[in-house]
Parts: sequence; C-alpha cells; structure tokens
Amino acid sequence: MPGEISEAEAANELMRLARQIAHHDRLYHAEDSPEITDAEYDALVRRNAELEAAFPHLVRADSPSRKVGHAIAASPLGKVTHEVRMMSLDNAFSDEELREFVDRVRRFLNLEPGAPVELTAEDKIDGLSCSLRYENGRLVRAATRGDGQVGEDVTANVAHIADIPQILPAGVPEVFEVRGEIYMEKEAFTALNAAQHEVGGKLFANPRNAAAGSLRQKDASVTAKRPLRFWAHGWGAVSEEPADTQVGMMRLIESWGFPVSPFFACFDRGFDHVLHYRRIEAARPDLPYEIDGVVYKVNRLDLQRRMGFVAKAPRWAIARKFPAERAETIVQGIDIQVGRTGKLTPVGRLAPVLVGGVTVTNVTLHNRDEIARLGLRVGDRVVIQRAGDVIPQVVENLTRDEPRAPFLFPDHCPECQSEAVAEEGEVDVRCTAGLICPAQRTQRLEHFVSRKALDIEGLGEKTIAQFFALGWLESPADIYRLRQRRSDILSLEGWQDKSVDNLLAAIEAKRAPDAARLLFALGIRHVGEVTARDLMKHVHELPALRDLATRAHAGDAEAAGELTAIDGIGPSVVEALGDFFHEPHNVAVWEDLLSEITPPRYEVKTVASRVAGKTVVFTGKLETMSRDEAKAQAERLGAKAAGSVSAKTDLLVAGPGAGSKLKKAAELGIETTDEAGWAAIVAEALGGG
Repeated sequence: MPGEISEAEAANELMRLARQIAHHDRLYHAEDSPEITDAEYDALVRRNAELEAAFPHLVRADSPSRKVGHAIAASPLGKVTHEVRMMSLDNAFSDEELREFVDRVRRFLNLEPGAPVELTAEDKIDGLSCSLRYENGRLVRAATRGDGQVGEDVTANVAHIADIPQILPAGVPEVFEVRGEIYMEKEAFTALNAAQHEVGGKLFANPRNAAAGSLRQKDASVTAKRPLRFWAHGWGAVSEEPADTQVGMMRLIESWGFPVSPFFACFDRGFDHVLHYRRIEAARPDLPYEIDGVVYKVNRLDLQRRMGFVAKAPRWAIARKFPAERAETIVQGIDIQVGRTGKLTPVGRLAPVLVGGVTVTNVTLHNRDEIARLGLRVGDRVVIQRAGDVIPQVVENLTRDEPRAPFLFPDHCPECQSEAVAEEGEVDVRCTAGLICPAQRTQRLEHFVSRKALDIEGLGEKTIAQFFALGWLESPADIYRLRQRRSDILSLEGWQDKSVDNLLAAIEAKRAPDAARLLFALGIRHVGEVTARDLMKHVHELPALRDLATRAHAGDAEAAGELTAIDGIGPSVVEALGDFFHEPHNVAVWEDLLSEITPPRYEVKTVASRVAGKTVVFTGKLETMSRDEAKAQAERLGAKAAGSVSAKTDLLVAGPGAGSKLKKAAELGIETTDEAGWAAIVAEALGGG
C-alpha cells in the first residue's frame, strides 16, 4: 500500500472517508434512512482500515475506527449516557477471515498454534441495539446505542414490548444491564407497510428501519401499536457477573425471561464453527426474522477481559457476514426510464419474489450493454440477488439459450421521441432533446437558473416544480414571460407583492446574460463552466458557435478542426454541441429563448500580469476565497485556470490538504505557490488593490 499511494494522498482519502462514513452513520443510526447498501458501507470502512494500517501515524481524531454509531442529534426523546460503552463488532466476510480471527485470539493469548478456542455462535439479527438497565430486579431505563456513549431514552416505549420483562426474578444482581436487539418479524413488517399504504403513511424500506422508526417515537402509544420483538445477546454494566462464561451468562439471562437466539451454541473446533454457520445460512430464508450474519465470541469471560477492546469493538468477538440472498423469478417486462441527464435506464419488471424478507418486483438493468451481457429478454427466468441485502440485481439468466425474440433497445427517447444515442466509447444511451424532454425539463430548468449558470434568485426547486405543474414554465424562455403572470403568482399561497416583484426583478436583470454562463446553463453534455468560457473566448458570439457546431455535425472538417484547435476542446465536446443543435426541438427552444434575451458579445477583460498567457491550477483548500473566485481572478489576469496538472501547467497554487496534484507538480518541476503567494500576484497586477 505505501508504494501505491503517497502519504499526502492517503491523508486526503482518510479525510474524505471520515466525512463519508460519518454522513452514512447519521442516515443509518440517527435518521433510519440509509442511502447506500450494507456492502457499500462495509467497503468504505474496510478501505479506511487498510489506509490506517498502512499509515498509522495518519489516523484522525474523527476516524470512523474510533466511533460507534452516530451522535444523537436534536430529538424529542431524552438522552442517556451509557455507564459501559455499547460497542460495535468487526466483520469477517469469508471462512478465511474467520480463521484469521481465531489465529489472532491464539496469538494474543499466547496459545499454541491449533490450540482449541471455545467460541459461542449465534445468528446476528438485523435490528436496533438497545440496553435495558435493571436495578433491584426492576426495569428503570432503556436506551438505544446512539454513538455508543450516549443514546436515546426509550424506557416508556419498551414497556409495550412483550419480550421485555419489567421485573426480574428474585436473586438477580443489584444492577444488571441486558443488551440485545429490538426487531420486527417479516410478516409483521409486510402487514405494517400495507396498513401504512392504506392511510397514506410512511412506508419503511425494511424490517430494521420499521423497528427503529417504531421504537423511536415521542408518543409511546404509537410504539404500542407496532409488533416489536426483542432478544438478548449480552450485557453492559453489572454489579456482579453470576457466571464465568458467555454461555453461562446467556443461559441465566434466558432463565430470567429474555428470548435468546435459538441457534446459540458453543464450539471449540473450527470445523464445528463452519458447520454451524452453514446451518444458520441454510435456515435463513425460512426464519421469521431478518439476519445478516453469525456472531462469534470467546466463551471464557476471563479471556474476554484479558483481550479487551480496540477503539470501537471487542478483540474477542467478530461478525461473520452472509453473502447476499438469491431467488429465482421471471422477467415480465423491460421498461425504459429517462433520468434527469437524459440517460435511458432499463428496468426489469419481475414476477414478485421474496428475497431476504423483501418482495422484489423491479430491478435495474443499468444499460444496453448489461442487457446484452445477460442475454436478457422478456420471459426469461433469472436469478435475483439483493446486493448488500438492499439493492436487487440480476446475477444470472437461466434461460438465455431458449429461442426468444431479443430485446431491442430504443434509439429514440420514450418520453419525447427525440433521438437517443450513445457517444463513442460510452455505454449509456441518452436522449438528445435536453431542453424539451418532459422527463428532464424541470431539472434542466433548475440548472438553467442555478448560481453558476444564470443565477436567478427566487427560482428554487419548489417554485420551478410549482410553476411547471401549473403550465407556466416549460422552457427557459417561459422564465422571461413570467412578468405576464404577476397577478397569477400573487394568487398563490405564500406569495406577496414584494416577493413577486423581487422575483421578476431578478429575472429582468438577466435579459442580457453573460454568454458563457448562458452556454453552460443550456446543460449541453460535456460543456461545463470552463469549457463554456473556453468556447466563448474563441467564438465571442453564440450564433457563431451554433454555426460551427452545425457544420461540424454535417461533416465539415474545417469547422470541426477550428473547434478542436481551441485548447481544452476535444471531439466529445464537438460531438455534443453538434448533437444539441442538430435536434429540431432544441433549435426551437434555443430560438424561442433568444427572442427574449440578448447576450452581449463575450469579451474577457484582462490586465497585464506575470501569469498572462499561462496555465494555473488551484488545489487544496482555499481559505480566503472560493475556488470560483480564484479562477475568475486567473482569467482576469489573462491566465487559464485548468483543473488538472500536466506538462502544460505553469503554476500550481496549493492550499492546505493538497495531495496528488502537488506531488505531480513537484515531479514535473512546475512552479508552486500558496494562497498568500497567489494573492501577491493578483495585488501586483491590480496595482495593490
């Protein structure tokens, strides 16, 4: 690893991983609304662990390896500080990784290679961790895990869960915290979602989310109506440990009235561990609840105490995760969906099939090439897998050799009938209509008025969606005709004279927009902010650009050559421009727009400077200005602001956190400076101001 990535690159990646993982922890633990799969999350965590192992001196104070769950944000429930931290578990994803865990236990305890190691094993239920504190045999507090140190007080809510006794038998320790998982069975989850659908309520993504959402209710009467279950898998703060093994403690907890995994067992031979894992994995589809692995723990408590903990997990325990579940079903249809960028995405409609406790009826087929790879057609029998137990995907076509008409991927957009093409070297097929396609229109309008495009204040996502639904906004030109609807807008809830006048004034102020911003605002593929400026510096007038692009599309080599001669403009940009202006719908929208606005000739006013005519790259964090402002300064000084370092780069401005670009500049012998140095260059060119 150290030879493959520099220290600076590792530090930057660790920073990004810390932010990403914290974001996903918040969504999963605090908001019960994950946006990535378990497998994708595990991959981020493993990458972070790899980098930290290779660069231990770079481990951050906010490292995910030091954290459990997520801090509790503002919540209607009270907060509880755990007396004994609630830890998470490290993961193993193969038999080999499980064997490595057992070998680590032996090495830590200084045991002979191959010496027996007693491990308990139990299925890992997919629920919400909860700690139940009993004092003198009476339940006094229940809390979620939260970030491991502080959780939410759910005492009133768990009172309605039948599996949780309120009073323990006589003779239990004075203080005893039972820890386990609150969960919802598959059938109960399906019934809850059906009831929610009938009343227009929130639908839950899976049983774990349903359990979390049901438990974390401010009104305990809501929780009381939800079919929640609990089972125990350990303990927290205790005044005494009445047994000296994991097995002994768990059997005592079970005798007090707490459900414990029916698969809970203890083994001292690795072969038995593997057999038990296979037994649980085989039973998984038929279990009434969701599980996602098997948890192994060193059985003897004295050995657990000797081994202790790493930052967020015990050394004496590990979770062996299951691979994704699979099932067979029939492809009943293939629909084409059009995304906001015009991408045509095929979606398979399936005969409903239960996979991992969730009924799957649709599956993304990604693109044209994926359909060809699978040989997929309507009527085929396929194997479905829930990747990371969340996102369904087709892994095998069982009937690809049967004679059946092939699926013909469309060459026109199903929404607007415009041409749909795949650029050379790309697999995605995209609708070329852009501005006119109804599937893309509102997103395109949002881009048109965004800060880096026309920058029209007052036209946000909700306003555009509202006006679009009313039929007032269908194309960019309609924005400039909103002044004719002043009284209509005033009649809408939430609008007053001042807000309407401010909106219309913001629109009128952009009747003569910057030509480069306007070109970027059109949302033409491959034409970003920098490319738009590079094009306009050369052609100056938008009609001239349309003429060149149209001629290039028709095969005029001279026009194509003139465009590709512009520094930074390649064949893909020329092709995208040609496709845009070749589409009649786009031309109609373009001409309609120009009937409302008059973009002036594009000229870049520069001042003499020592970077005039040179290429400047900015990297790292800029502290006194935004990256956009820095690039604008470079252009004003007659320089070109590029995004990557190459042999053509003349100056690199590096702020804190600069990584691979700084390293490459050093290798190429490129001049570098910091933000203060750049400010001095600007001040010198502008006469100190």
